[in-house]
Amino acid sequence: MRFFFRPAMCSTGAAALALLAGCTVGPDFTPPAAPATKSYTPEAAPSLSNPGPGAPQQQLTPGEKVSGEWWDLFHSDRLDTVLRDALAGNQTLAAAQATVAAAREQAGQAEGALWPQVDFGASASRQRSIEQSVGLNELSPLSNFYQIGPNVSYALDLFGLNKRKVEQQTALADYQDYQLDGAYLTLTGTAVKEAITIASARAQIAAIEAIIKDDDQTLDLVRREFNARNRTIVDVDTARTQAATDRATLPQLRQQLAIAKDALSVLAGKAPGDWTPPDFELAEFALPQNLPLTVPSVLVRDRPDILAAEAQLHAASAAVGVATAQLYPNITLSASLAQEALKTGTLFTAGGTAWDIMAGLTAPIFHGGALEAQKRGAEDTLKAAFATYRQTVLTSFGQVADTLQALDHDAQLVAAQQEAVASARSAHSASQQSVAAGNIEVLQLVDAERQYEQARLGAIRAAAQRYLDTVDLFAAMGGGWREWRMAAAGKPQS
Repeated sequence: MRFFFRPAMCSTGAAALALLAGCTVGPDFTPPAAPATKSYTPEAAPSLSNPGPGAPQQQLTPGEKVSGEWWDLFHSDRLDTVLRDALAGNQTLAAAQATVAAAREQAGQAEGALWPQVDFGASASRQRSIEQSVGLNELSPLSNFYQIGPNVSYALDLFGLNKRKVEQQTALADYQDYQLDGAYLTLTGTAVKEAITIASARAQIAAIEAIIKDDDQTLDLVRREFNARNRTIVDVDTARTQAATDRATLPQLRQQLAIAKDALSVLAGKAPGDWTPPDFELAEFALPQNLPLTVPSVLVRDRPDILAAEAQLHAASAAVGVATAQLYPNITLSASLAQEALKTGTLFTAGGTAWDIMAGLTAPIFHGGALEAQKRGAEDTLKAAFATYRQTVLTSFGQVADTLQALDHDAQLVAAQQEAVASARSAHSASQQSVAAGNIEVLQLVDAERQYEQARLGAIRAAAQRYLDTVDLFAAMGGGWREWRMAAAGKPQS
């Protein structure tokens, strides 16, 4: 990844010509070139593993863009409703929108310095003085003086000080724009993941409650056997411990469920006491099967965090121009036209017209090295901004690589958990029959139940994680923020 600044410095020999034509000093910003990286992982064309029979197969579709409302691919009407509520009511998004508006106004304020400044003034005074100038030590008669008229001033901006300030403020406004886009991406991704977390926690709670019911039946069986002198107190304690251990997992899952519900309420801009999210079920979500995968050279134009880092880089480049221009002279032209009179009745007459035209020059001579240090500091800040940009790009590539690998491992885990559930179900059924026939000890049944429990919970968690990592990929690809921004601005989507 290479990055160039095209210098636009005024040479000493051209300084005189600059008085007529002007010259914007400092580096002209050029966006960083697209990275040469071709793929996110060592495999040039990554593919996702087969999740086993009955589970949907996901595949990557290189070059496909993420749609604006990508969560529609999960085919949940309740999820779509919650997302629309969140986009309308989220306060972080509202704050980001207001911040963008403020930044644009600041850019407009800076742009005003490029134009002539026109003001209107009016004054009235009443005075009396001692007439010592004519040899008298007496008070002069009272006199009135009135003045009214416009004043105009214009900074020639020969070396581009104001132009660079406008460029800097515009870049900072662009940064806030991309921060808003990032807030949209974070909001939508987090809201969908909280909905999936709710569904996952509820499924796990249901599975644990079913297992606890089996535990209670096993404990009753062991107690009856103990009373019949066929089991020892150790068997009873083991069964009781198993039931207590399973019950102990419920509070943590219920807390996870409560946290996810509260978080989703807050994301939707509502107090948890005033609104409760739907009781999502994993079964109501469809797993998106065609997953978009943009190439790295395109990703740097699709991710708001990368574009925000580029905007900061642009602002830092303009700041170097501001600091450089402050080393050069500044010329301001001003003019005024006024009506002056001693009586209001004689205002706006030809004899009361007064005007003046003035040119002012300010040039730095000695500031103890402060201006040069300011310029060097701006150049160092520019280097830091470029390093931050490169790190942002690398981090984003790493996130995509991690997500692609996670999706592949998720598919492998789903396949393994399906096999584990089938085996554990068969073993558990056989163990129940053997205990009833008196062929095995109850502890073997408890062990089979435990394995079946772990397999069922593992299958639920694996399925939920597949959904979560799919959401992460949509976010890592940019999350369709451009379509959202165009729709918010009322522009047709291309």
